[in-house]
Amino acid sequence: MLKSKSFVKKTRKGSIIKVVREHYLRDDIWCGSQACSQCNQQELILEKSPSSGSDICKFPHYLLPDTNVVLHQVDILEDEIIKNCIFLQTVQQEVKHRSLPAYKRIQGLTANPDKKFYVFSNEYHKDTFTERLGGETANDYNDRVIRKAASWYTEHLANCGDSPPKVVLLTNDKANQEKAKAEGIITYTVYEYVKSLTEKPLLVDRLAQIEQNERKKDKMDVDIKSGKGKGILYPEHLGMAAIQRGIKEGQYRQGTFLASRENYREGFVSVPGEEKMFFIKGLSNLNRVVQNDAVAIEVLPKHKWTCPSSLIEVDDNVDPEAVNSLESEDDQKASPISASAQPTCRVVGIIKRNWRQYCGTIEPSIMKGGSRHLVRPAEKRIPKIRIETRQAESLLGHRIIVAMDSWPRTSRYPVSFLIFTGSFCEKFRRDWRQGTENQVLLLEHDVPHGPFSETVLSFLPKMPWTITDEDLKLRTDLRWVDVCSVDPPGCTDIDDALHCRPLDNGNYEVGVHIADVSHFIKPGNAWTTKLRAWTTVYLTDKRIDMVPDLLSSNLCSLRGGEERFAFSVIWELTKDAEILDTKFMKSIIRSRAALTYEEAQLRIDDKSQTDAVATSLRGLLALSKILKKGRLEKGALVLASPEIRFNIDSETHDPIDVQEKMIRETNSMVEEFMLLANTSVARKILGDFTKSSLLRRHPVPPPSQYEMEQGALARGFKLEIDNGLTLSKSLDEAVMEENPLFNTLLRMLTTRCMTQAVYFSSGTIPEEDFFHFGLASPIYTHFTSPIRRYADLMVHRMLAVAIGYEEVCPELLNQEKVQEICENLNYRHKMAQYAGRASVELHTHIFFRNKVTVEDGYILFVRKNALQVFIPKYGFEGTLFLKEKGKEGLFIYNEQEPSQTAGNVKFCLFDKVRVQISTEMSNLQHQRLKIGLVEPQ
Repeated sequence: MLKSKSFVKKTRKGSIIKVVREHYLRDDIWCGSQACSQCNQQELILEKSPSSGSDICKFPHYLLPDTNVVLHQVDILEDEIIKNCIFLQTVQQEVKHRSLPAYKRIQGLTANPDKKFYVFSNEYHKDTFTERLGGETANDYNDRVIRKAASWYTEHLANCGDSPPKVVLLTNDKANQEKAKAEGIITYTVYEYVKSLTEKPLLVDRLAQIEQNERKKDKMDVDIKSGKGKGILYPEHLGMAAIQRGIKEGQYRQGTFLASRENYREGFVSVPGEEKMFFIKGLSNLNRVVQNDAVAIEVLPKHKWTCPSSLIEVDDNVDPEAVNSLESEDDQKASPISASAQPTCRVVGIIKRNWRQYCGTIEPSIMKGGSRHLVRPAEKRIPKIRIETRQAESLLGHRIIVAMDSWPRTSRYPVSFLIFTGSFCEKFRRDWRQGTENQVLLLEHDVPHGPFSETVLSFLPKMPWTITDEDLKLRTDLRWVDVCSVDPPGCTDIDDALHCRPLDNGNYEVGVHIADVSHFIKPGNAWTTKLRAWTTVYLTDKRIDMVPDLLSSNLCSLRGGEERFAFSVIWELTKDAEILDTKFMKSIIRSRAALTYEEAQLRIDDKSQTDAVATSLRGLLALSKILKKGRLEKGALVLASPEIRFNIDSETHDPIDVQEKMIRETNSMVEEFMLLANTSVARKILGDFTKSSLLRRHPVPPPSQYEMEQGALARGFKLEIDNGLTLSKSLDEAVMEENPLFNTLLRMLTTRCMTQAVYFSSGTIPEEDFFHFGLASPIYTHFTSPIRRYADLMVHRMLAVAIGYEEVCPELLNQEKVQEICENLNYRHKMAQYAGRASVELHTHIFFRNKVTVEDGYILFVRKNALQVFIPKYGFEGTLFLKEKGKEGLFIYNEQEPSQTAGNVKFCLFDKVRVQISTEMSNLQHQRLKIGLVEPQ
């Protein structure tokens, strides 16, 4: 059937032309239902007898949403419970015209076979095509077209069996709904239908009540623009045009916001090119910024500069409607300008929000029956999030996931114009189990932890895997060399092995052999983008592998007695550990033994053992001591951090004992040769990839970061911080016989003063900035752990090109691409570290649950209202509060020393105290260790 439409139009030159458009209608377009026997179906998508669990539509039915429902309720349509939906061509085209993001989401839904969503070409079907009437508005015409299609489906399916599926029109338009009912169409509003889904009661909270919320939004926008709105709490953010102009003129700076972990009213902004961060004090100056947001800041005049408060403060407000003053008494005090004052700023605009989903718990509302509540995120640096939900009672005590939508000037906390201000995505179990807490921990630190996709698994080698003749031609056969690995107990992802053998000329041949992961993971395929987290994440009770287990624990793992591919670095060293020659090669090895650090140490110490492996280990240890001595003489630092190991119950998975990790000579032995290999490889790849080598640097920390300097001076030691060598020497000299732990504590604090080591592309900074401060090395990279770090895998590819083993791929030559990868690696590495620390903290809390114990502790920081106490036996820090919030305490704070004094009791840095440790369980979200003072009293 042919329909035609003609009209006249005027051209640019003034001519009048007649345009005729033809519209072909068809009678062979199928309905898509499996229940239908009338259509010549080519693709059956809609189920024969669909069920949704609705208590108002208990019959089999398909959903047919109108345009506004698709535009504004697409998040509801994306829920797993919504299936068997008919999208009309008319609706799809209008959505594409009005919202491309919504259109792309609809495309994703129709492409998902599990959703059973069908697109019906109603505008080309002879029975559903509808012409527009004269004077009819576009909206009325759109509604009439949708009703016509719904009526056709209703009549078409009526003769399909004894219990045919019906069509339910979803619309929030009252006029359209009344007309539909008059035409015999079953219709409901989205709210009515979703409320009837008894299996998903929380879905009601995700509905967007468009008209009501738009009125609220419009009114709030008018209030803010006029400046006459009630309860305006925050300054207005500048628009992008004003921000860009201000940055260009030097009035504003741009950077990334980092919230304080100790005081929710403070934070810092890291500005590229600045060695020191800018400080922000007060909620008004923070101006609705959230962790990791890209912001525009205005640096305050120097007489307004201040420094971080010595007060530990958490947000204990429980009122979601709070509109009280943003500034605390501490914020409002005029701090005298001191040597410790830092460049201080205020946020004037948001360049980019970096919000994500957040895990948290609902706090009980102070108003019974109220619908507005606060969610306390698990991440302490994220502000509370205000939500509106009718399901608060059922959610109390559960872990939930929320997503911020906006943060207007009138709200103390982030809110949105949806029915509540965070979108519930998932609910976790109520009880406090490791499985739930681990899931929260991984989500909060953005660690991908789901199963590997079929795409990734399809690239795995087929088993059984064997070494071929072609492999032997391309690789150096080192299976005759007495190689062994030395790792922590229980290690299955063994990525390094070593050997040492004397040469006829009196020198030594030393080899570091690294698992050749790059042989199995080639550039250019889907694998690279699918690697999980780009780094292996180690939790206390589990490991999140970067690569599938077949590689990490089998084919790439250098297990004892098995032939494996390796990438080898082999040196010729003198007895004084002087490097005479360095070779790089792809090899085949067979490890003689996979040893733990303890087992390797026992073989070295047992002089009766004279086999090849024991002899090799002794040679390695002797040379490693010389290498370490040389590094320290150049200014390399020996720092400290608390490391503990939990013994886990095999059945309950609860920690049953805590032990400090033992550091043996073999730990240092392996470390020295890994450092040597990394340095050697860095020099090699830089020769071929001068602008795009993936390297690692450790920026020199500015003198202002050495916060422990004052505490050391109080104990009679002056830390020389001019360079790494003077710092290393002064740390070595800071020893107190009466306090054997003093030197370790000082090194721990020094570690915290260090800047973060980062990956970078060699062409992005001058060569003099390649320096690694902690290692006192002019150049460095990561090569020795490709099973667990993607950076090492990239370096392996570069080294393979440098030695002529492989052809170069374009990605390795692209300086900008390599730098982009480096930035992602830096982020993933940092998140993996944070996740590991959070796991240790979690298991420490579990260990002390239902326990009360008294232990020795040492003061690491003296704050205005508390002491930070380190417990050596358990390797953790706790906060010992000396006064309650809003109350006067017995102790007097001296900021200059710093110290806390009450009568004849005085607390200073590094003082020994006796404390009682228990678990504070009143706050489910932030369960913490409670520290109480026992001695001195």
